[in-house]
Amino acid sequence: MRRRPKEEIDDPRREMLVKALAGGLFVAGGSAGILQPVHAMGKIPKILEPGKSIYDMRGNVTVSGKKADESTVITSSDIVVTGRRSHVVFAVGKDAFVLRSNSRLELSGSGMLVNTLRLVTGKLLSVFGKTKHRINTPNATIGIRGTGVYTEAEPDQTYICTCYGVVDLSADNDKGSTETITSQHHDAPRYILSNESSGKNIREAPFINHTDLELQVIEELVGREPPFTMAGGGYSAPRRTDY
Repeated sequence: MRRRPKEEIDDPRREMLVKALAGGLFVAGGSAGILQPVHAMGKIPKILEPGKSIYDMRGNVTVSGKKADESTVITSSDIVVTGRRSHVVFAVGKDAFVLRSNSRLELSGSGMLVNTLRLVTGKLLSVFGKTKHRINTPNATIGIRGTGVYTEAEPDQTYICTCYGVVDLSADNDKGSTETITSQHHDAPRYILSNESSGKNIREAPFINHTDLELQVIEELVGREPPFTMAGGGYSAPRRTDY
């Protein structure tokens, strides 16, 4: 299995983005400067405004081949692509996402209801409503049941962290490599591989490249909270070289 040490180098750009996203939802309060939800004090809407899909974006982002801006509406039949040093934070119906740089995400469903996501390449943080979903990557199929997940897709390797909830994992070229994971808080990250022996293509993996604060932000966009508390125990992660 390939190692990717460069992805664990601290990245000030991503740290700044996380802080910027948090700035819309949190303010410092108390002598310790503890982050408190702004919506609890009535300063901003808790949910993304009706008719609005994009919460934050930067760089080169296209939606179904057209350059996106913050007024672009993303539906369940769109293709979202990000360039180098680009990202987009958006919601479709009751699902919300952070699509990071150099990524291609193909959505399918009906209207504002997403059923299937094809992550062709790149990095995606997702939170889902209660309906069943499926994520396809070049080498894996991931069944989703009301959960939060972080996914990285390469031609022959998928990284998947079940942040909370239940997922069914399977390696596309190996019927013997399947696993159902029930997670409360990043309990069982996995690599799904392509070229190992039968039954050996799902391996334990470290927790990398996403944070509880990012999950909190995108759950807020669709009017939910993550099922864990962030007080004193939120996860941070090694920073990427490119968000």
